[in-house]
Amino acid sequence: MTAGKQTTIRERIELKGAGVHSNAPARLVLHPADVNSGIVFLRTGLADGRERLIEAKWSKVSLTELCTVIGDQSDASVSTVEHLLAAFSGLGVDNVVVEVDGPEVPIMDGSAAEFVEAIDHVGLVQQSAARRYIKVLKPVRVEHGRAFSELRPHASGFRLEVEIDFASDLIGRQARIVDLEPGVFRKDISRARTFGFISDVERLWKAGFALGASLENTVALDGERILNPEGLRFADEFVRHKTLDAIGDLALAGAPILGCYRSFCGGHKMNVAVLAALFADKSNYKIVESIPQRASVSREVGMAAVAAFAPDHN
Repeated sequence: MTAGKQTTIRERIELKGAGVHSNAPARLVLHPADVNSGIVFLRTGLADGRERLIEAKWSKVSLTELCTVIGDQSDASVSTVEHLLAAFSGLGVDNVVVEVDGPEVPIMDGSAAEFVEAIDHVGLVQQSAARRYIKVLKPVRVEHGRAFSELRPHASGFRLEVEIDFASDLIGRQARIVDLEPGVFRKDISRARTFGFISDVERLWKAGFALGASLENTVALDGERILNPEGLRFADEFVRHKTLDAIGDLALAGAPILGCYRSFCGGHKMNVAVLAALFADKSNYKIVESIPQRASVSREVGMAAVAAFAPDHN
């Protein structure tokens, strides 16, 4: 496929599942969309048969606790959009209408793998318009205690440098560098699952979270044990999943980013906050229609331990 042209999915896609937090069933239908449409959610199944369109943009984010929510909680919203958005971003899908009849995107297996498989099954179609990119011109950074997230200029493409640090010896300190492109995303990032600690379950249930979590869709940690019989998909699956979340959240920029994203102990809130910081000053970025070619990279960096509703700060 020729680089630089917008894309959409070739055919309609339908998926079903339940939300990891709400446990509410949902039917997800992905529709091909016209050029310059971007990613738009069509929230159906509302009271009195109402429907509402919600753009997948950072300015539409209403909550970032344990997942990313777009829309207005008092009217219509869609939760846990980050894994699906990561699949679109990782595969280079520009224009899609996402129809969903429940309050939350289905969690599937806790990663983006089933979304990727469904998109790959129907394929993409190249459209007539040039793809527009957001080129980072100046560094922007947000901090929260020892945690930070930043965007800065980069020679070519979109690089992510993500590092986490958990007290649990099963996770420890892990880091990964990824130059985002479809092959790397499919192989190294898309299959990384969300994770959580059994010790947090009762508190999360009382707060209305993780009601649909199970060993089928979550890596569960109990002390220093992983409860999933199959174990981990990658030795550093935890930082890979945090990278997946970041890709999905940063897709809320509204166009692919040309720059480098770097975070330490970040999460959904800080991912969205760094986008707000970027767009707060027009001198921070510019819109372009070309991208230099470069070799792809995906590697672990200084992983200190072998081994989304993961905690937002760690």
